[in-house]
Amino acid sequence: MGCSSFDNVITNPMSTTAQPSPDRGLKTRIQPLSAFSDNYIWLISNGETAVVVDPGDAVPVLDALDRFNLRLTAILLTHHHPDHVGGVQRLVDASGATVYGPATENLPVCDTAMKGGARFEDSALGIDLTVIDVPGHTAGHIAYAGSVGGTPAVFCGDTLFAAGCGRVFEGTPGQMTKSLSALAVLPPETRVFCAHEYTLSNMRWAREVEPANTELQQWQAEAIRQRDQGEPTVPSRIGQELACNPFMRTAVPSVVKSASQWAQRKLDTPVEVFAALREWKNSFR
Repeated sequence: MGCSSFDNVITNPMSTTAQPSPDRGLKTRIQPLSAFSDNYIWLISNGETAVVVDPGDAVPVLDALDRFNLRLTAILLTHHHPDHVGGVQRLVDASGATVYGPATENLPVCDTAMKGGARFEDSALGIDLTVIDVPGHTAGHIAYAGSVGGTPAVFCGDTLFAAGCGRVFEGTPGQMTKSLSALAVLPPETRVFCAHEYTLSNMRWAREVEPANTELQQWQAEAIRQRDQGEPTVPSRIGQELACNPFMRTAVPSVVKSASQWAQRKLDTPVEVFAALREWKNSFR
């Protein structure tokens, strides 16, 4: 099922009636809800209303809504894969939430189509996000970038991971390189709310690419501590990704050298470097 046509500015229609009571002192929070073996569904809430991103499973969302006494008003989708959209219909049936999703992808439910430049706003939750087209993982993948509760944020689905990126299933290395470049220009303090807990495996590979990267070494030590304590390693920040993520560093000499050595040939462009890195990561164990 496709989406309906969209306006340039998308405002949650329920936000005007869901303003938090000033005397309750409610603040917007973003929290991960674990799903399947390594997915994160992002819940944005203020103690009264909530928005979720990529609910592949309805159960953890329904549990959180019940536990925190929240009313779900909107669902944001980044792409069509089942582990990101599988819970949408049940959540819509239970809440009547409006579904926003990529304009060119086949989604189980979608009320409002989104493509690059469209905006989603919810004043009650302090959400102001602009859609960025980031094809590569899927043909119509989108990300939502802007601010939530005054915090710079991007919800990027499976395009960018902490120290990694998504596999190129439907697009091309050129598209994925361009998509990552579109995220790279976000403010460095932007928090990266990706959809999977792949960080430690990504970092083991990234250390192979850049063994002398001290920032990566420090970040890896912190990520290991977080996982040992049962904590999520995400969100990361764009600045961290630019300093540590090989896929965001395809013009850095040390990354180009490693990728060329692995490919056993000279790589002349960032797209060639990305393609080699992606093949390397695909086979890394």
